[in-house]
Amino acid sequence: MTAQLIGLGWVTAGGLGGGRQQPPFALNPGKLPRLTRKAVFAAPDQRFGRLDDFSKLGLAGIAFALRDAGLETWSGKRPVGLVAATEHGCLQTDAAYFATVLPEHGRLTSPNLFAYTLSSCFLGEAAIRFSLTGPSFVLHDAAPAGLAAFQVALQLLAWGEAATVVAGVCNLPGPFPAGLDAHVAPGAVFAVLTVAPGPARTYGELTLDSAGAVCHGGRPLAGVAELVGHCLQQWRPAPGPGP
Repeated sequence: MTAQLIGLGWVTAGGLGGGRQQPPFALNPGKLPRLTRKAVFAAPDQRFGRLDDFSKLGLAGIAFALRDAGLETWSGKRPVGLVAATEHGCLQTDAAYFATVLPEHGRLTSPNLFAYTLSSCFLGEAAIRFSLTGPSFVLHDAAPAGLAAFQVALQLLAWGEAATVVAGVCNLPGPFPAGLDAHVAPGAVFAVLTVAPGPARTYGELTLDSAGAVCHGGRPLAGVAELVGHCLQQWRPAPGPGP
């Protein structure tokens, strides 16, 4: 299966935005940028402010990827799929919600937090916001920056379940004592894959080899950070020889 990668978007400790904007990219531990509505959407968005942090992160990554691919605006329903991989999912939100259940025998329970105690909630928010009707999945991946979502996305494209799929990773540290999950670099990184006609210039081709490895330009990848690095290197031509 071969797909064109036509859009990239991310929110990491290194920066936020889409690939063609050339924002800095570094999927490393650190503090994420503050996600406000104005940082993600130019126009008012009534839903964004009430989202939990995990949903804001995932929705922002998808929004930047779709914008980079020229697919942010729409006039009707679109059969675009969504696949996200995560290690801890919305566990931070679950813990925050449970903290409201304990006092007063549950009389102070937060209905707003309860609405986001599923890791797939942000995919629903993205589907509503961008009128996407394709299949959607959240996968647990013990490799926080692995490529499981891209493997599933390529399979969906091969099976004809969708002609375009947005795939990526979304991670926040779990609500654990400091250091227990220090290997998890927080952030969201998403890419738009398509077998439909896309822009003349893309970030290259993604394929699955016979062993199930995700390859970019025929080269097997180790993770999401390597994928983005390869794509940006292809997008930005190497400088020519000096005089």
